[in-house]
Order: sequence, then structure tokens, then C-alpha cells
Amino acid sequence: MNPADEILDVVDEHDRVVGQSPRGEVYARGLRHRCVFIQARDARGRVFVHRRTPTKLVFPSLYDMFVGGVVGAGESYDDAALREAEEELGVTGLPRPSYLFKFLYDDGAGRSWWSAVYEVRCELPVRPQVEEVAWHDFLPESEVEARLGDWEWVPDGRAGYEKLREYRSGR
Repeated sequence: MNPADEILDVVDEHDRVVGQSPRGEVYARGLRHRCVFIQARDARGRVFVHRRTPTKLVFPSLYDMFVGGVVGAGESYDDAALREAEEELGVTGLPRPSYLFKFLYDDGAGRSWWSAVYEVRCELPVRPQVEEVAWHDFLPESEVEARLGDWEWVPDGRAGYEKLREYRSGR
């Protein structure tokens, strides 16, 4: 199936389902939907970072410090987090990601989605999807921090990363 044809739940400002539409239409019309962001770390605590492929519908060729994606129609955030993490990391048997918090991403230009943030430890060898991931590595948190000003990051992932830092600092 073409990713643009995947059916998504359309939600309101309170994350209540108000309809369903194909992903391509959701993006084209700027309809609010649901996404999951999973911060994957290896056994040494390094963060999985990747650059998206140029064929991605949203934010092509940008860097991201999360794996994840859209939540399908009728799918729970928890199920989407496990599905997306395994798909993007190219693994099976990953522990269920741990839910941390949820926030409403809105760029003010018609891109808005509820974003559930998770974390997971991945001690399996990763084989990311070539359709999704052009480059990847596990980087120490200090290197991720150093690259924030150097690399062009997906804006929703960058917002999620800032929210995660606030969450971890107890703010």
C-alpha cells in the first residue's frame, strides 16, 4: 500500500477522534492526527540518530533523534510505538517502549499532531528500513547536543527533544 493511502484518525485539540482520512489527505489539508516518537538507546545508553530518506512525505532528508511515525486509524499509541520502533530499527522482539508523556505539536503553518513520546532500550543489531532511513548511528547524548546547531533536524522531533529534556529535568 502507498503510505499516502494509509487511513489515520483525525483528532481534535483534546485528542478525541473526530473522523478518518487517508494520510495524503491529512497532510495536504493539515488535519490534526496522532504520532509516536520513540527515543531508542543501545546497551551503552547512546541515542539512535538517523537521517530520513529524501522520499519521505514529511521532512525529507532531515535528521531525527526519534524513531516513530503516525498512529493508524483505531490503533493505540502503545501499539504504534512498538510497531514503528521495530519497523524503523529493523528488529523484532524489541521490549515494549515505555510511555513518558504526550504533547500537541503545532508549527503554526498547518502541521499539527498529538505526539506521544516513549523510550526503549534496543540491544539488538539494528537494520533500519532503507525506505525510511538514509543514515544512522548510535551517538552519545553529548554528541546529539553538540549537533543540535549543526544539523537540520525534523522540527517536530526537535520540539519533542526539548520537551523530553524538560520532562527529565522535572520542569
